[in-house]
Amino acid sequence: MVGRWLKTSKSWSDSSTKNSVATTLSRRRSCRSFVERKLPKGLILELIDKARRTPTAGNSQGVEFLVLDDKSAVDDFWKVSFSGKDKSKFPFPGLFRAPVLIIPFGIPSMYIERYKEDDKSYTNLGEDIKEWKVPYWLTDAAFATMALQLLAIENQIETCFIGLFDREERIKENFSIPQNYEALGVLILGYPDTEEVKVGRSQKRERRPLSEVVHLGSWHSPQ
Repeated sequence: MVGRWLKTSKSWSDSSTKNSVATTLSRRRSCRSFVERKLPKGLILELIDKARRTPTAGNSQGVEFLVLDDKSAVDDFWKVSFSGKDKSKFPFPGLFRAPVLIIPFGIPSMYIERYKEDDKSYTNLGEDIKEWKVPYWLTDAAFATMALQLLAIENQIETCFIGLFDREERIKENFSIPQNYEALGVLILGYPDTEEVKVGRSQKRERRPLSEVVHLGSWHSPQ
């Protein structure tokens, strides 16, 4: 685009580095078919330790992770998820072969307690969960999860993030998660099955042009 919109043909950052943020983002795709191959021992904890350094409101640090990396636990997750449903009709059976599942949780109580402290009390956000127009415990969990995805890709591991929706309460009960913890979804990780590539309908949608998503100076409809 010209005129009102910035040209984007010029690269303003050096993305030539193999593991630069720009390169990693350009490689990111949701993987829906994995092979049954374990990840290197200790790698997931190392990646989570890095990902959890993303910002949290008031440095509340109210984000925690349930890691399922044992086959029986992973199988149990899928069993509970498909309770009462026909698993054989699921269009992406390759997801079931992924060796690691990570469920990020936001903890509202930690944010409320943090915002009761003297330096944050003026916000009134320490009064009640209803005072929070934006549930930052989920926002912060999303930050950490996105960072975790990029770190995984940087280490040649593919990912797929899916929501839990009506499965959340069953999953929480099965894995003894406190009721006041709120799940963001589940991040599926592993090595891709390059012979069985499944592409979802969502992946076929074209990306909106920059001119439709950026509004410079004032809000206006794209020309």
